[in-house]
Amino acid sequence: MSVRLLVTGAAGFIGSHVCEALLARGDEVIGLDNFDPFYPRAVKERNLDGLRRAQGFRFVEADIVHDALPLDGVSVVLHLAARPGVRPSLEDPASYSETNVTGTVRVLEAARRAGVRRIVFGSSSSVYGDATPAPFAEDTAAVWPISPYAASKRAGELMAHAFAHLYGMQIACLRFFTVYGPRQRPDLAIHRFTRLIASGEPVRMHGDGSSERDYTYITDCVDGVLAAVEWTARPRPGGGLAEPINIGGGARVRLDRLIELIGRALGREVRIERHADQPGDVRLTAADLRRAERELGYHPAVGIEEGIRQFVRWHEAIHGRER
Repeated sequence: MSVRLLVTGAAGFIGSHVCEALLARGDEVIGLDNFDPFYPRAVKERNLDGLRRAQGFRFVEADIVHDALPLDGVSVVLHLAARPGVRPSLEDPASYSETNVTGTVRVLEAARRAGVRRIVFGSSSSVYGDATPAPFAEDTAAVWPISPYAASKRAGELMAHAFAHLYGMQIACLRFFTVYGPRQRPDLAIHRFTRLIASGEPVRMHGDGSSERDYTYITDCVDGVLAAVEWTARPRPGGGLAEPINIGGGARVRLDRLIELIGRALGREVRIERHADQPGDVRLTAADLRRAERELGYHPAVGIEEGIRQFVRWHEAIHGRER
C-alpha cells in the first residue's frame, strides 16, 4: 500500500536517491529543499532531473527553519536536510546550530501538529566522537563530540528522544557512516580525491594515512533508510520510541588504501601532499551493525573496492559535462 512521505533535503546526495527509491516502490513523495549555497545549486538541480519528471513526485523549495512544511496527507517524514561538513562547522558553528538543531525541532514540531508520528532522522557517525571504543555501538553514551557539526547532530537526536517520549512518535535516528556513491557531495573526500587524481593534481592527505573510516555505499544506505521507514510503522507497547541505529558499510578502510583504490580504478598515478591532521576529524569510525541487522534486517552488500569502481565510472561519465 503506497503512502505519502515528506523528504527534507530531497535535492541532496542521499535525499535524491531516497526519493527515487520511494517512487520506485510506488509511494508518493513531496521533496523539500532550500538549495543552501554550501555547494552549487546546479549540482542539486541535476540531482532532481529525473525526479521532476517522475509521476508521484512534487517538489517544494522551502527552508525548514523559516517556512511552513507541506504535511497534508503525509504519513512519514524523512528528515535528511542539514548543514553538512565537520570542518566548515568550525568556522560557523552558529549556522550549524540554527539548521541542524533549531531546524530539526521545527520539523518535529510541525510533524506533531500535523499528527505525523512516524519520523526517520538522518544523523551521523560523528556523534561518537573520538573516545568511543570500536566498533561503535548505539548504546554507548555518545557525549563527547569533537566538532560543532557532531554536537548539532547529537542535539537533534536528543530532541527526537524528547518528542518521542512526550508525543508517542516513532523516530529512527540513523547514524550514517561516510556515505559515498554517484552524486556524492563534491567537497567530500572520495569525490574530491577522484577529481584531483583524474586531473593529474596532487592529493592533500592529512595525517600519515592510518586514519580509518567505515564507508557506506549509497545503495546500502538507501536500503537502510527504506527499512527504517517500515520500522516506524511497528506498534510499540508503552508509547513512543526514538532509536539510534547505525548505517555503515561493515569494514574499516585506511585513508592511504582508499586513495590507492581510487588511483587504481582511474588507472592514474597518485601524487600525495602530506599535511597535519585536521581539527575536528576523528581518527576512526567503525559501525557496530548488530542493532541494524536485528531491527531493520540491514546487511551492507557493496564493499569498498566495488563501490569505488562504481563511483569512478559515474565520475568519468559526467566529467565532460562538469568541465
